[in-house]
Amino acid sequence: MAAPAKRARVSDASPLAAPCPVPRAAARVPLPLPAGPSGHEPESDAVAGFLRWCTRVGLELSPKVLVSRQGTVAGYGMVARESVQPGELLFAVPRSALLSPHTCSISDLLERERGALQSLSGWVPLLLALLHELQAPASPWSPYFALWPELGRLEHPMFWPEEERLRLLKGTGVPEAVEKDLVNIRSEYYSIVLPFMEAHSDLFSPTVRSLELYRQLVALVMAYSFQEPLEEEEDEKEPNSPLMVPAADILNHIANHNANLEYSAEYLRMVATQPILKGHEIFNTYGQMANWQLIHMYGFAEPYPNNTDDTADIQMVAVREAALQGTEDETERLLLCERWDFLCKQELVGEEGAFVIGREEVLTEEELATTLKVLCMPAEEFRDYKERAGWGEEETEDGSLAITNIPKLQESWKRLLRDSVLLTLQTYATDLKTEQDLLSNKEVYAKLSWREQQALQVRYGQKMILHRLLELTS
Repeated sequence: MAAPAKRARVSDASPLAAPCPVPRAAARVPLPLPAGPSGHEPESDAVAGFLRWCTRVGLELSPKVLVSRQGTVAGYGMVARESVQPGELLFAVPRSALLSPHTCSISDLLERERGALQSLSGWVPLLLALLHELQAPASPWSPYFALWPELGRLEHPMFWPEEERLRLLKGTGVPEAVEKDLVNIRSEYYSIVLPFMEAHSDLFSPTVRSLELYRQLVALVMAYSFQEPLEEEEDEKEPNSPLMVPAADILNHIANHNANLEYSAEYLRMVATQPILKGHEIFNTYGQMANWQLIHMYGFAEPYPNNTDDTADIQMVAVREAALQGTEDETERLLLCERWDFLCKQELVGEEGAFVIGREEVLTEEELATTLKVLCMPAEEFRDYKERAGWGEEETEDGSLAITNIPKLQESWKRLLRDSVLLTLQTYATDLKTEQDLLSNKEVYAKLSWREQQALQVRYGQKMILHRLLELTS
């Protein structure tokens, strides 16, 4: 599955705000109960029923793997019964066992109504398929549903009280992303989904005509679904629709994963990418996901410093604000606003965009380098630069914005970058020392709630990246 971008350069942060790539692998949300969405079932019965279903549908599990809650980081997972070598097949899922708008029992209807079901998210057909199959007594996927988490206990921040979400995640970008999700989910439900279910009331019982259930299934699709990557020659096509892949969505995630999903005409295959010792958990990857994305889309974060894909954002408008703070009079302010408008027209910056800083590199290197250059260059040089850009002759900045090269930047660039970082750090409710004190005291940390621990890991990882920038720009 194609991994989502860590952050679009000029966009909002919500995966539901536009046709969006679903994460590379489905998440296993860490939950304490083995209940499915329609009732409780003992763990051993649920797993046994799922394994019998796998045999019936031709889903081939290697004898070297075990589905279990024992020995996993969270919830159900997959553990190696025997040592596994790179390249070994862990399981193969036939395409007929996938749950998608094309395989569900109302596939013909969804295809006929495809035009009416178009939405910004692109997820409506799959969500309607899930709503129908969940309430169907004889759904072929019932044993698969039994391994789902209890929908009422999903830990995505969209289900947290607003006060708690703001208190724990202020400054991380997550509250803003969640608010956009909630607005889009509500609009999608009342404008498309509910009218469709009411028009086909024989297929959708009143029990599934619920905004809350729809919101829960959106979170499930956000966390558990897969999206098949386009072939290289198909790059101009719309992304493939999301689908549910039984067995593959059992695997948990870490950045240093040891398995990967491969696609072929007849099967989807999970293959080991590293040696896996007997008794060790098998991990897939959800893509190169920063901790703010993991908690937003899956409800968990990797503990520091494990997530090598972690990032921190500097809002583009924060750089503008930092530059404006350095102006001395109205004339300078107007000139700076002219430069900003120029960058906007070049589609390098935007009101909702962010510069994305990783641990070892600036992911939005071109955008940040050009912005610093334009905002800091002398007035005469800017006029020449602007004129060349008008003729399509803008130059690519020499040098690199790799983290280790930041101390070599021009002093004016470093000063502007440092001031932008300081403004960014002010958006958090706590400082770095507060986070360090919590993490260093194991007894205090253990008393924090699950949400408090996960949010702390998100904040701390971001602040460590930002404080390193402060050191490099000193």
